[in-house]
Amino acid sequence: MPLHSKEPQSPAENNLITPSEGHTMGIIDEKIKMKRHMGLLGGVAVILGIICGSGIFITPRGVIQEVDSVGFSLVMWVLCGLLSMIGALCYAELGTSIPKSGGDYAYIYEAFGPLPSFLYLWAANVIFVPTTNAIMGLTFAKYVIQPLFPACDMPDFGVRLVAAAVICFLSFLNGYSVKTTLNLQNVFMFCKIGALVLVILIGVTWMSLGHLENFSNAFQHTTTNPGKIANGFYSGIFSYSGWSYLNFMIEELQNPFVNLPRAIYISLPLVTVIYVLANMAYLSVLTPQEVAATDAVAVTFSNTALGPQYTWILSLLVAISAFGGLSVHIMTSSRMLYVGARNGHFPAMLSHLNVWTLTPVPSLAFLNIISIAMLCTSNIQLLIKYCTIVESFFVTVSVSGLLFLRWKKPDMDRPIKLNLAIPIAFVIICIFLLVLPIIESPLVLLWGAVITLSGVPVYFFGIKKAGQPKSFGNFMNKATVVCQKLFAAAHEDVDEEF
Repeated sequence: MPLHSKEPQSPAENNLITPSEGHTMGIIDEKIKMKRHMGLLGGVAVILGIICGSGIFITPRGVIQEVDSVGFSLVMWVLCGLLSMIGALCYAELGTSIPKSGGDYAYIYEAFGPLPSFLYLWAANVIFVPTTNAIMGLTFAKYVIQPLFPACDMPDFGVRLVAAAVICFLSFLNGYSVKTTLNLQNVFMFCKIGALVLVILIGVTWMSLGHLENFSNAFQHTTTNPGKIANGFYSGIFSYSGWSYLNFMIEELQNPFVNLPRAIYISLPLVTVIYVLANMAYLSVLTPQEVAATDAVAVTFSNTALGPQYTWILSLLVAISAFGGLSVHIMTSSRMLYVGARNGHFPAMLSHLNVWTLTPVPSLAFLNIISIAMLCTSNIQLLIKYCTIVESFFVTVSVSGLLFLRWKKPDMDRPIKLNLAIPIAFVIICIFLLVLPIIESPLVLLWGAVITLSGVPVYFFGIKKAGQPKSFGNFMNKATVVCQKLFAAAHEDVDEEF
């Protein structure tokens, strides 16, 4: 039997857990359904919460390593912001014309059907969602631990242990209460902006004292290698990643046709200005070689500008920033997995909500396990490159779906409709960025393609039932019952399916 069936086959697939299954909760009158509890400020907090989570404090190293000059690295940060803004506009049209949670999964499904959307879901949950969680967890851990080891290397196992602990805690918190998580995001948002404002103020003060030597001959030694420039883009784009994640929660956003584009218009220009100024601050205090030599650039920056005795202040603010970014990323990505399972593309147990908190606890638990597995390495730069290339491919597919739907369904309701040149330009730029790194990073691209395509046999065995034994279906039914009892979970009452 398939991983998910439209007709109930067992108690595990009924909408509610009955008292006969060992539960005494009784009948729940209210529909098990996500609520629209997030307004414009919450939407802005979600976008800023992810974008300003950790990238700006770790990826300056990756950008400067690839482009080899101060001036061009700043140009790269501006271009990455513009590209993200163009992409966000495309997603505003996608999100308002296909107003379903799940983000890219929902758009690829609508445009290209079940197999491509399943491959996105597969790649997301095997590669870039847990990898991003691991990166943010490692960033939090390194900034918490770094001040304790000012003169020596941090213990690698300790860093990964702290990262695993914070991922587990935030997965629990997201399952316990969406409202609590969103309220914390509003607090974290100001802490994140505060950390970046502090970096910028230190940089402005430093430059006002006449320390401008790092900006002389700013474009000297700029690389002309297209592959290195593309890899530099990937490091920058990772810092901006998150502009599409509010789309994952559109079923929980109040008045999405208005609040989704407004949240984008507010967030992206603000982030671009902040990122460029923050990088100017870093490069005014540190040489390109010093930036390229550290994963904790804000700690090195603070040590040089303020001295070791004040480093803990900025380290604490950055740790809070990474903590908040990880929290909102766990929240949004779990909705993508939940929607995919609701549509039958992952085991049925992952399409259930906890009956008390109305949160996708089984999906949160699943992603928590995979994210911890990604902590097998603490090489943040490798994880960034590996994650961003695969994610960028599916972003390209999603916006290509926008173009396809313009042709296939010209009369489709589109509350926001862009000039056609915008998505075409975005797709062309993304294709170039995907092709150019082949010479520089062939193994990363190869492994990303292999893992993504490994979802094809999983699709035909698990979804299409080709060669699936009856014992497998029985096992999945039993596993779903156990999951329901363990997480007090039941299937959502939905008004419409994909």
